[in-house]
Amino acid sequence: MRSDEVRQMDSAEQGMGGVAPSAAELVLREREAQLRAILDTVPDAMIVIDAAGLIDSFSSAAEALFGYKAAEIKGHNVNQLMPSPYREQHNDYLARYQRTGERRIIGSSRVVIGLRRDGSTFPMELYIGEMQLRGRPAFTGFVRDLTEKQETQARLHELQAEVAHMSRFTAMGEMASTLAHELNQPLTAVVTYLNGCRRLLERGAGDNAMLQDGIERAAEQALRAGQIIRRLREFVARGETARQTENLPKLIEEAGALALIGARETGVRVNFSFHPDCACVMADKVQVQQVLLNLIRNGMEAMERSERRDMTIATAPAGQELVRVSVSDTGEGIAPHIRADLFQPFVTSKPHGMGVGLSVSRTIIEAHGGRLWAEPNAGGGTLFCFTLPAMPCGNNE
Repeated sequence: MRSDEVRQMDSAEQGMGGVAPSAAELVLREREAQLRAILDTVPDAMIVIDAAGLIDSFSSAAEALFGYKAAEIKGHNVNQLMPSPYREQHNDYLARYQRTGERRIIGSSRVVIGLRRDGSTFPMELYIGEMQLRGRPAFTGFVRDLTEKQETQARLHELQAEVAHMSRFTAMGEMASTLAHELNQPLTAVVTYLNGCRRLLERGAGDNAMLQDGIERAAEQALRAGQIIRRLREFVARGETARQTENLPKLIEEAGALALIGARETGVRVNFSFHPDCACVMADKVQVQQVLLNLIRNGMEAMERSERRDMTIATAPAGQELVRVSVSDTGEGIAPHIRADLFQPFVTSKPHGMGVGLSVSRTIIEAHGGRLWAEPNAGGGTLFCFTLPAMPCGNNE
């Protein structure tokens, strides 16, 4: 509200026989009008809610971001801007804070997922602050859309991707060189021993002891070659990890939001379904989020030509102290000719894919004591699942 509008309202009140506002009230109204004008120019969306979660203020940037007009969204619960299961849980979070006074996200920022009026979801950075509104507690949320990046950031990501691409080629070259060097000696020995046995057989030599000795030595060298490959695989799988008890819903939510960063509007709707008994796992957060990023990105690409673009990320108990995480899409599904070898290195259906993402993901999950697999989705598309060790949460929420 502008200052001239305030004066018009004051004049109208006097003309209708109302009591003229005091000088202090006029100053207060003037300041409120100035504050609203300033906040409407802030590029980040701003939403103010009361203690019950009802929207009191909705900036013009918030209108553009979520697709609602301030007049139609005011008075509604802010959980209308959240996908499930956060929509159902938000009121409980507010009640717990009012009951305990324990701050968990107030005064800090985090990456979450928002829900637009048209039902599409998008990644956003949310900062929540606490204040007094008309003498009552209220909360202010500042929202920054992470879907579109500035050109400089996009170029930086491209350069980082190019560097990572070259690093993978370098690492693969070094690994191939190492394997060639380490495997050359035992494989050469296997060939030598077997050739010796073949010559003995061709000459009709009846020295069974020499034949048995040659075969045993060839078998030893073959086992040695297998051990070299196994040690290399264990090294890659183990690496430098930092496993600890992690909040699984939070880990998944962050990965889901990050998977949408930098992606153009695809119309993909991401839904979450978290089982209450699967709150925490023992995991290296970065590695497991890398697996989730890979599965979510694959699902988004699989749905590019689908009319229905729904993705569901869910958790469920898997027995034997394990938690199952599933990522389902409504895409075209897995081609039959690659289904059997889906997790093998260099197997891919993407025109420009390297075919190492799923192989690396399986190695990460197996190193955590779980397994990764894929199956047809009941509603069409593909369902990827992996398991992780379940843990009691304690205070890690």
